[in-house]
Amino acid sequence: MFLALTSNAKTSTANQSLWYTQPAKQWLQALPIGNGSLGGMIFGEVEKEQIQFNESSLITGTTSINGNAKPTVGYYQPFGDVFIDFGDLRAENYRRELNLNNAIHSVNFETGGVSYLREYFSSYPDKVLVANFSASKKAKISFTIKLKDAHNGKIEVVGNKLIASGALTENGMQYESQVIVLNAGGVIKSDNSSITVSNANQATILLVAGTDFSKDFYKDFKGEHPHAQLEKTVALAAAKSYSKLRKAHIADYQNLYGRVQLNLGAEPNKPTLDRLNAVKKGERDLALEALLFQYGRYLLISSSRAGGLPANLQGIWNNEYKPAWYSQYTTNINVEMNYWPAEPTGLSECTAPYFDWVENLARVNKKTTDPKLQTKRGWIAYSTNNIMGGPSTWGLHRPGSAWMSQHFWEHYAFTGDKEFLKNRAYPMLKDVCGYWEDHLVESKDGKLITPDGWSPEHGPGMVEGDRTPYPGVSYDQQIVYDLFSNVVDAAAVLNSDAAYKNKMETMRSRLLGPQIGKWGQLQEWMEDWDSPNDKHRHNSHMFGLHPGRQISPITTPEWAKAALVSLDARGDVSTGWSTAWKINLFARLGLGNRSYNMINMLFKKCILENMFDTHPPFQMDGNFGYTAGVAEMLLQSHLNTEKGYLIQLLPALPDTWAVGEVKGLRARGGFVVDMKWANGVITSCKVTSLLGNNLNVIYKGKTIEQSTQKGKAYTFQF
Repeated sequence: MFLALTSNAKTSTANQSLWYTQPAKQWLQALPIGNGSLGGMIFGEVEKEQIQFNESSLITGTTSINGNAKPTVGYYQPFGDVFIDFGDLRAENYRRELNLNNAIHSVNFETGGVSYLREYFSSYPDKVLVANFSASKKAKISFTIKLKDAHNGKIEVVGNKLIASGALTENGMQYESQVIVLNAGGVIKSDNSSITVSNANQATILLVAGTDFSKDFYKDFKGEHPHAQLEKTVALAAAKSYSKLRKAHIADYQNLYGRVQLNLGAEPNKPTLDRLNAVKKGERDLALEALLFQYGRYLLISSSRAGGLPANLQGIWNNEYKPAWYSQYTTNINVEMNYWPAEPTGLSECTAPYFDWVENLARVNKKTTDPKLQTKRGWIAYSTNNIMGGPSTWGLHRPGSAWMSQHFWEHYAFTGDKEFLKNRAYPMLKDVCGYWEDHLVESKDGKLITPDGWSPEHGPGMVEGDRTPYPGVSYDQQIVYDLFSNVVDAAAVLNSDAAYKNKMETMRSRLLGPQIGKWGQLQEWMEDWDSPNDKHRHNSHMFGLHPGRQISPITTPEWAKAALVSLDARGDVSTGWSTAWKINLFARLGLGNRSYNMINMLFKKCILENMFDTHPPFQMDGNFGYTAGVAEMLLQSHLNTEKGYLIQLLPALPDTWAVGEVKGLRARGGFVVDMKWANGVITSCKVTSLLGNNLNVIYKGKTIEQSTQKGKAYTFQF
């Protein structure tokens, strides 16, 4: 049902890390760890350490099923904090580091002739957050640890374990966290609020957290109290040595992260903050650009793993009770952008929670009593929804379900998983098509148009937040075109449903397509209303350029030219995620230097000290969008021809990246691409075929067609 193709060849990675010479004093200076569900922000304080943690299901919202007529979206919630008091320590040679190669956060320092090492990671195999404290001499590990619940839950101390439990007042969601302390040597004692370790040789802390949320729609998203499962999880982890936990974590993580390598230049031996500040002042650091690319992959692995929930607006990291835009799932670009880098950068497995959530959202909205969501066929959604489908009713986003379904097709396009296509992707695509079959109307010119469209998130008068419906809005039209194209291609692959495929082809041909306006722009509206002074952050009328495939310099050069006119008018200055989107848009136009300008803009205005992206405020979609954008600059494969996908090598390479190497990028059709280049020209290229499909490569106007065998690599010279 769900297949992620991998290459037999493992890819090595350079030593990539974020490192600092001072502890974090604020939350947005702390560094993130996560196992897809359980996330921690590590401050790295020497004397009084703080681990602020989250678990992805703790929200205050509700769902519309089970008779709830007024569901609420609620807010994603902080879970709690672990505070560790190490006493009086004066640190020398301090370094805190997040190593992207092994997903381990470390703090190193010296004091009194003793070297200390503290390591932190969140393990997907063992479902625990782990901290380990060691020193170069025996009996040097002493501390007092406390667990703070973010919602004033009950705190218990049971032997060497701290337990916090309670229920949210807003929705009754039951939750619990546990911390167990394991010492090697020394003495461990407890009182009614804390645990103290004295003079140990080493100590390990295991943290688990959970709620009674269930991903099962048919159980109303309600599961068992988490206590029994947490007890089992922490007991199993506690029975393993620290080295065994660490080894399993690294092996699991590197199986994903190690698939892709990007080298744009030598990495200077300077702290990350110094490098970032230098870039903000105008210096160039190509290795930092590669680091941010890999950081996006790290963040997706850490916030989205099979069995869990999708990465939300902040991944899984949040310390606020009312985070911006609920820190949940906004469907008019944000949740989709989270998953743009998944397939191209070898993280196909990380999409599993997204598919589960979209399918559940469809089930919820088909059962709702909300008249705005009720449809004859298919389903639609509001712009923002929670883990149970509970909506913010700020705006109805009719094409949201079509956009969300796009990645179902993309997963097949990259992996060739026909079982997934047959059993999940095609049913989803066809279901959503049903809504548009019923909803489209004929214009006076005989074109099929959406009668009540919206171009997120403004109206034709440049009024922020205007949600007045208009017919034939380009955003809607392009998304519906993409939906129909995906269902047509899916039916062709499955060699079934021929009559329906023909019907969708006919309807697609009748859709009102992109229009060019009076100042040469790609029109945002059916009418020629666009203003060249419109600087809105959304580029909604360019969906067909990216992430869609309707507009391309290769297949539709006039539309591509008009898209550039519109992009120029929008301007380069924007919010974090919008800047990241523009990296992708310019890349699809083949304008590598323009994409690179947006990379500079992102670094200067939108990258925080811990390399999180900010809108502002902090949003993780910009990190994911940046990673996707870099991949688009180096490799594109979205154009599907009669001979198969057209794989474009270095389609938007900026002058600045004159020398480089990338390994492991994925192309649609089931290909893995490795490239080296110098002076802006490819010096070697290897393409591994994972499926045995026909290979069509284009580079600098030269096209190579090659039949392939599954599992075989092919080298090319240009």
